[in-house]
Amino acid sequence: MQKLLFTAAAFFVLQVSLNAQTKTISGFTDQSVAQQFELEKKFDANLSASNIGNTIKELSSKPHNLGSAGSKEVAQNIYNRYKSYGFDARIEEYKVLFPSPKTRVLEITGSTTYKALLKEPALKEDATSGQADQLPTYNAWSADGDVTGQLVFVNYGLPNDYEILERMGIDVKGKIVIAKYGRSWRGIKPKVAQEHGAIGCIIYSDPKDDGYYQGDVYPKGAFKNEYGVQRGSVMDMVIYPGDPLTPGIGATENAQRIAGHNEAPNLLKIPVLPISYHDAQPLLQSLEGAVAPDDWCGALPFTYHIGPGKSTVHLKMEFDWKLVPCYDVIAMVKGAQYPDEWVIRGNHHDAWVNGAEDPISGQAALLEEAKSIGELLKTGWKPRRTLVYCAWDGEEPGLIGSTEWAEDHGKELQQKAVLYINSDGNDRGFLGAGGSQALETFMTEVARDVNDPQTNVSVLQRLKALQIINAASTSAKKDAMAKNDLNLEALGSGSDFSSFLQHLGIPSLNLGFGGEGDGGEYHSIYDSYDDYRRFKDPSFQYGVALSKTAGHAALRMAEADALPFDFRSLYKTINGYATELMKSTDDMRENTSTENQIINANDYGLAADTALHMLAPKTKTEVPYIDFSPLQNALSLLQKATDSLSARWNKTLSSQGDMDGFNDALFKAEQQLLAPDGLPRRGWYKHVIYAPGFYTGYGVKTLPGIREAIEQRNFKEAQEQITVVSNAISRLANYLNGVN
Repeated sequence: MQKLLFTAAAFFVLQVSLNAQTKTISGFTDQSVAQQFELEKKFDANLSASNIGNTIKELSSKPHNLGSAGSKEVAQNIYNRYKSYGFDARIEEYKVLFPSPKTRVLEITGSTTYKALLKEPALKEDATSGQADQLPTYNAWSADGDVTGQLVFVNYGLPNDYEILERMGIDVKGKIVIAKYGRSWRGIKPKVAQEHGAIGCIIYSDPKDDGYYQGDVYPKGAFKNEYGVQRGSVMDMVIYPGDPLTPGIGATENAQRIAGHNEAPNLLKIPVLPISYHDAQPLLQSLEGAVAPDDWCGALPFTYHIGPGKSTVHLKMEFDWKLVPCYDVIAMVKGAQYPDEWVIRGNHHDAWVNGAEDPISGQAALLEEAKSIGELLKTGWKPRRTLVYCAWDGEEPGLIGSTEWAEDHGKELQQKAVLYINSDGNDRGFLGAGGSQALETFMTEVARDVNDPQTNVSVLQRLKALQIINAASTSAKKDAMAKNDLNLEALGSGSDFSSFLQHLGIPSLNLGFGGEGDGGEYHSIYDSYDDYRRFKDPSFQYGVALSKTAGHAALRMAEADALPFDFRSLYKTINGYATELMKSTDDMRENTSTENQIINANDYGLAADTALHMLAPKTKTEVPYIDFSPLQNALSLLQKATDSLSARWNKTLSSQGDMDGFNDALFKAEQQLLAPDGLPRRGWYKHVIYAPGFYTGYGVKTLPGIREAIEQRNFKEAQEQITVVSNAISRLANYLNGVN
């Protein structure tokens, strides 16, 4: 990502605007604000960038994937640290399915021959790149398979790419497809390929997206070299995450399990393999047929064809499907006043290989927070609410450790969990924050009070300066300059917040820094300490920034007189989603006739002779009238309820009245947005406002039940889901009206 030089004018405007705000903290009385700032000052003083760097080096010194000896060693290291900090720590072990590869073969047969290397070489500049016990390059949850077939290039392997192939008269049924990494979560690519009848899927990183086209490659520069491979899970997590054999329940020793992995509904039926662009080049060069559309072409030095060619491809994958131990480290400091109100902080500890950036950079920041809290405990201080610090195992293969723990303790968590604060990998740059929108004011104040180590302005100011510079128009720039609050991004999937928010309805945040740590090390053997200290966060100061941001959030929620939830922000956000959805539905109705016309070849950058062979797209059904009035009526109720609650909350806090009733009700309010039966065809996801998209994976879909039904032109289901969502919003409104 480009490095930005911020104008003095932009910073000046932000500085004046933000400094004009009174330094208050929502949820704290005038008497307790000063005490909280003093507590945070002491907390910050205990944080050490060099210590974070040493932790990254130590915990990434060996491979530590789920089920490995390294994972157990890292979990024990973290446990020992928590004990030394004064936490009540334990390791909770689950037995989970995890496949590791026994056979990996990819070769071209026929007039052209080539056998893929399927290996990343050790580098003298990277001390850990040649270690034993590193997982080979593969996609976890690929099916076993031994298939031979013609090869077809499918661009990024997304549904719209197959629409273009269909228009060109190209069918992938019975063939092997090769897709580029990017533009979606990797698991969507084989999922869509399987739906279209492909017998195998190969995924590669094109240098245009992730390699020399972006800059110098590793080890000279940060970007992916020709042998680098992105490992990763292709579990269909949009059905459910966690152990595939124990959906909805914790994977304890004696848990009831699905009979076998072939019966698990979130696992693929075709073999999948990730490869480097070194191995992809001969495969792509063997293709013939139509020249690929302009925006399909990558940066390899030849003409990209769609295929197939005269040669065939042989793909063979075989796995060891076994149950392995999953080690979650759970450490607690019991609250002095509200022991049954839990503020939970988490980051995973497992990696595909050594994982210096993902996840150890985030884990090191979390441990530094815990160390500082331990120093505060030595002074006699105790939090008002219980702090729970967690190190999850098995995140990489499918959010396994956090999901199993959340499912195992679900009822207790819904009674006690005030907030879950997540982080993952971390590097230098800008604050990224997503989560429950009722926490927007809360997180704005946290970001206001943490300084960015590179610019020495608040992380909120630096983020706003970025937004000003990136604004597309003069009016958008003015809006960005006038705006002083932080908008939390809606959360989809891809990290350990998912079970807490989308399954249990627990308010959640996902925090981290990034945007200036360029590189292509992701999920490769080159995600190492040597890479991290050169290209990610050389001073480790953004580790401190994450410790401060997440640590202040945890401490403020633990110490607040009144829990700082402002549901007016939630109302505004949901109302915005509904307005946008209604507009997009109207646009869809108007555009249907246009979509039913034969496509223009220029829309896809196709040569004229190629366009002659294209088919007209399938005629799409007209969009009927959809009645959104139940949703609008429910939102009107929610607006009134949130305004009324805010007035009562402020009055009680200012008079220093009893907030216990408020507090207990406030952190359980989000559970009202859970649909008892969950989303259609994926009942594990129960939150009616946020879910990972069925064909986006990590990417969020807001109002997912309604939105995805409309996108799939299932208009009957869309109307049904409007009722489900409206009932949940009305339920929340009625619940908030009863809070006092």
